Amino acid sequence: MITKDAEAVAPAAPAPPVEEPRPRAGRKRRAWDEVPRWQIYVPLGGYLLFTLVPFYWILLFALRPAGSTSLVPWPMTLDHFDKVWTERGFGTYFQNSVIIAVSTLVMTTLVALAGGYALARFDFRIKRAFMLALLCSQFVPGALLLVPLFQIFAELRMINSLAGVVVAETVFQLPLSMILISGFIRNVPYTLEEAAWVDGCNRFDAFRIVVLPLLRPGLIAVGSFAFVHAWNHFLFALMFLSDQSKQTVPVGLSTLMSSDSVDLGALAAGGIVAAVPVVVVFAFIQKWLITGFSAGAVKG
Repeated sequence: MITKDAEAVAPAAPAPPVEEPRPRAGRKRRAWDEVPRWQIYVPLGGYLLFTLVPFYWILLFALRPAGSTSLVPWPMTLDHFDKVWTERGFGTYFQNSVIIAVSTLVMTTLVALAGGYALARFDFRIKRAFMLALLCSQFVPGALLLVPLFQIFAELRMINSLAGVVVAETVFQLPLSMILISGFIRNVPYTLEEAAWVDGCNRFDAFRIVVLPLLRPGLIAVGSFAFVHAWNHFLFALMFLSDQSKQTVPVGLSTLMSSDSVDLGALAAGGIVAAVPVVVVFAFIQKWLITGFSAGAVKG
């Protein structure tokens, strides 16, 4: 029992410390906040000027009248576009380029999808050697393929045919497309396919129902590469197509230049006609394109 005297002798319990209010922390300064603004905006402005001036120069030559030296396209005229589209046959060239580019996109995506799935989901003896061969094939320039492809197409009677150019473009695009798609498929968990098998799906149905919807950003990225390359490629169309009615836009642009004169207005208008489809395509797919590149860069 504790007596009153003991209670009086026992020291009192210390009071809990009172926390002093902390000063409000200021906004955390980021690294780029410490850099003067002009050191950021001046290089960006210079780069933007360096990028946009050539585009403005092309628009200037395409929209101002022939013989004008004004730095402003006023009064504007569409005579150069009418000349290249009707007189120079760019309407036919444009149609041929669309057929080749879209067909190459479809064939490259389908074949690369099947090959990429095999590389991602199956193991076989020569898998590493095959992957190495695909990578090494990217160092081979397209000019080295002209002679063997020309001999093969001559035997198959595919010279001077749009189908021959489509096959050549597809063959040239397949290695990189297969590597990219195999990386996208590796990012899809294999357990999702196994769960679909348990529910009664076969391998093809599991791939079509479960995996394929998840590959949309990757397929858009691969397809856009195939489309742009086939649209802009000059060499295969020049070598495998002899009739003028089957030429493409890049070859048509080369016909606007001769050894003694160059029609700058028509050449600028033709360049805009060649660039507009690519710009429109990337404007619509840029969201999925960035997502696809990010997905393929995680692992694989």
